[in-house]
Amino acid sequence: MKSFTAKTANPDVIVDELLNGGGAVKISGLFTPEQIAEARAIVMVHSEQNAEKVTHFQGAAEQEGKISLQRRVWNLLAKGEVFSQMAAHPVLMDILRKFLGTEFIMGSIAANRILPGGPGQEPHVDYPYWDFHKPETHPVGFNGSFPMNAQVSIILDPFTAESGATGYYPGSQKMLRYPTPEDKFYDNCAQMTGEPGDVALFYGVTWHCAMPNNSDHDRSAILIQYLPKWVKPMEDIPGALPQSFVDGASDDIRQLMGLNYPYPEVLDAAKAGNTEGRK
Repeated sequence: MKSFTAKTANPDVIVDELLNGGGAVKISGLFTPEQIAEARAIVMVHSEQNAEKVTHFQGAAEQEGKISLQRRVWNLLAKGEVFSQMAAHPVLMDILRKFLGTEFIMGSIAANRILPGGPGQEPHVDYPYWDFHKPETHPVGFNGSFPMNAQVSIILDPFTAESGATGYYPGSQKMLRYPTPEDKFYDNCAQMTGEPGDVALFYGVTWHCAMPNNSDHDRSAILIQYLPKWVKPMEDIPGALPQSFVDGASDDIRQLMGLNYPYPEVLDAAKAGNTEGRK
């Protein structure tokens, strides 16, 4: 996985790596230790209870009865200003404008905490590609001529081979299909290793999964999904937030919540000549 810093994160170079290279990059130096500590503390508070939350691609966790060792925290924008700072970081915004278009949105922002002993996930691709195992549900001729997803993992605990750093199959984003056992994912995967504060940015159609946490510490990260403006988000972000947050949101956060995109709308009720939001 190619590595960059906040100063060397050239959007053109990174976009080429996401599309034509390994499908993932690491960027260091975007967040302060204080931001990472604050985010981690909030995630710990909200994930102390092992009550089941919606998650995906558990695989072995469900089979082994260890689902409580992988915990999700949703609706992070409502849980601390630090998560808005992370979601709309200027370096990430510049890269994603090149990759997904200038008016891209955020489809989800959550935390994933895998406790020691957590068995990880099954290899998969991310929304909106994640049901590629049902190819008949997609349009005829569906292809990868343009991306419909970018994933950001902001590392909160050391991501090492032992702690289960995200495994990924370099170059698999070019295949545009769901991984199969014949692909021998675990024999061919690399891992997105990094230190707290590092960011793993990858094309979500790259085959990947959380690996087993065989260490003696948690393996936690903030997971942010970005989409083109016209892809239906996975998470109803504005619907989970108080109106006061929506009213006071910055321009970038309003864009990420999809508030600048007018569709679908009731066109029968739209006023003639009203072009606001259609520019």
